[in-house]
Amino acid sequence: MRTAILGAGKMGLWFAKFCKEKGDTVILAGRNAEKMAKLKNELQIETTTDFQNAIQNADNILICTSISSFEDIVKNIAPLTHKGQVVMDICSIKEHPVNIMHQYIKDATVLGTHPVFGPGSNGVTHKAYVLTPTNKQEETVAEQYKQWLEKEGANVFIMTPKKHDELMSIILGLPHFIGLIACETLLEQKDFAESKKLAGTTYRMLFTLAEATAQETPDLYANVQTKLADLGKMEELFIQNAQTMLDLMKNKDTNGIMARMEHLRTKLAKADNNYSKSYETMYKMLQSTEE
Repeated sequence: MRTAILGAGKMGLWFAKFCKEKGDTVILAGRNAEKMAKLKNELQIETTTDFQNAIQNADNILICTSISSFEDIVKNIAPLTHKGQVVMDICSIKEHPVNIMHQYIKDATVLGTHPVFGPGSNGVTHKAYVLTPTNKQEETVAEQYKQWLEKEGANVFIMTPKKHDELMSIILGLPHFIGLIACETLLEQKDFAESKKLAGTTYRMLFTLAEATAQETPDLYANVQTKLADLGKMEELFIQNAQTMLDLMKNKDTNGIMARMEHLRTKLAKADNNYSKSYETMYKMLQSTEE
């Protein structure tokens, strides 16, 4: 199996090493000639600065570039893709890149994927991996890829690009939003550095989120915030809920605050119970299938 990896950033390098370890012949493409020459010696794989050349004899093409440069890369390689090839992306959002691949790539099979882990991961064991096929041909490829990933220990989920992005609004978008605002707010406090010395569990969780979010890749976070269709509504709801709580505090309404917390506890218990029941039902179905 010959795999072309387009993009020599952190995740591109991760996949180059991973695919080589699994027995693929790997060619890695990046823009920086000096960097690619160095990686050729370090990783003992083929490297190139010509993305079109990289894909010509590849069975699988994995696009690991930033979302901002994604469309240019797809347009560049599309004329040379052909039947029998599979073109995948690893973007953290799915509707936007999948639509781009469908727009330009006509003969090869495309498949949206999202490895829900970072470049520090040691393999895919116990890691979430999302596949987003949109037609029968893509579903066939997704099922084959799912079986291979599960043999490697990954937890694989198949869903539509739209469903993926709805979930990522909750999983990525809202935490990014909260983390960035929390970071900006905390940094405006003159005692921020000293406050960390006295941090308990709750505050430590808050400033860890704040610092981690602010230090992440700006391109990724900006695109998550601007390309997830339903994220704005959720963030507006967050602001509304924050304003309601702020009003209770300004009015020193202790009874109102306690009532709101009790209401949240009740809703949370119900949500957890529904989740547990859904999980039990799914587990029983899987058991009956296996039997």
